[in-house]
Amino acid sequence: MSEKGDEKQVTVVRNATDLQRLKLEKLMKNPEKPAFIPDRPKDKKFSDPAEFVRNVMGSSAGAGSGEFHVYRHIRRREYARQDFLQNSKEKDGLDIEYHIKIEENKRAVEEKAAKKRAKRHRQKEKLRAKRQKLKELKKQGKTTENENSSTSEEEMEEEDDNGEKSGEDEGKRKAEDVNTEDQDKIVNNQSGKSEEKKRLQAKEKETGGE
Repeated sequence: MSEKGDEKQVTVVRNATDLQRLKLEKLMKNPEKPAFIPDRPKDKKFSDPAEFVRNVMGSSAGAGSGEFHVYRHIRRREYARQDFLQNSKEKDGLDIEYHIKIEENKRAVEEKAAKKRAKRHRQKEKLRAKRQKLKELKKQGKTTENENSSTSEEEMEEEDDNGEKSGEDEGKRKAEDVNTEDQDKIVNNQSGKSEEKKRLQAKEKETGGE
């Protein structure tokens, strides 16, 4: 007996934390054991008020000493019943307000989601319309490219012809310019020679006269 007594250790509970620690240690010794969860306390039930109240007594001077206590107990039960009815009414009102608020929040969330859904739908439709327009433009672009290529070839041929003509015209102009320059040089040379002849003739006359 002494050995068993020595093995046991006495724990002193000094505060609430020690008590909580002891309870947790006790639970963790056998974790497979289900924990006890108490049920929700039931609401009080009061008896319905009597339909006919006989021998009504109060705290007046004519009543006996024992009747006053009976009256006091009846009054206390009635007050408790009225308090319970008032509290239950307030609780029911709060519950109704809570459910109404939940429904309003759900409705607001659904409306917001519907707006976003409609916005996404509109954006998708716009994207589809843009893609269709791009496809149509690509198709039209291919046809216009073929037409433009044919027209561009014709324009290139016309430009080549115009270029050749302009080249020929420029060549003719340059040749004409060269010819005019040569003629001017020839005329200048002839005029210079005639002047020299005149000078020589004038000198010969002077010398002959002497």
